[in-house]
Amino acid sequence: MRIAIIDTSTTRAAIIAEGLRDAGLDDQVVIDPAGPLARQIEACAPEVVLINLENPSRDQLEDFFVMSRALGRPIAMFVDQSDAESALAAVDAGVSAYVVDGLARQRIKPVLDVAIRRFQAFSRLQAELAEAKTALADRQTIDRAKAILMRRRGIDEPAAYSLLRGHAMQSNRRIAEVAEAIVTSDALMGDLP
Repeated sequence: MRIAIIDTSTTRAAIIAEGLRDAGLDDQVVIDPAGPLARQIEACAPEVVLINLENPSRDQLEDFFVMSRALGRPIAMFVDQSDAESALAAVDAGVSAYVVDGLARQRIKPVLDVAIRRFQAFSRLQAELAEAKTALADRQTIDRAKAILMRRRGIDEPAAYSLLRGHAMQSNRRIAEVAEAIVTSDALMGDLP
């Protein structure tokens, strides 16, 4: 597992790297926080990002939060000082573990494990939410298409659904795709015979 380490202090970065090596995690890349972060992270393609900030300013935290939102990877962030607002902003930005005044060599691996598990759980929830939204949108489109078929053909709902399903099977498409085509066609053609 490749881990990117971002720290404004090279001494602390070395402590983190040593803690990770003690835990058997040798694939590490130290990122220069003064350089272009996104480019460096993209170049090293880490599976986890570990950030340590001694006493971050609000602007510095916001920069890291913006980066966190775009990364799509587990992020563990250690800070020496924080407030409730910053902690909430970190969670909103997708930081998987936000640890205040807790950087100790022996704690790095457990915190990293929690960050990875929280990221995986959150990613799973996001995927399920996206799937549910798609299913709901498909259901609504199918209902609209059935209503159009019922109105135009003078058939009942089961017959309209059967017609949709049959055409989907014949054309090797999803029912929602066929329904979308009907809804689009109806919107373009209007009440034309």
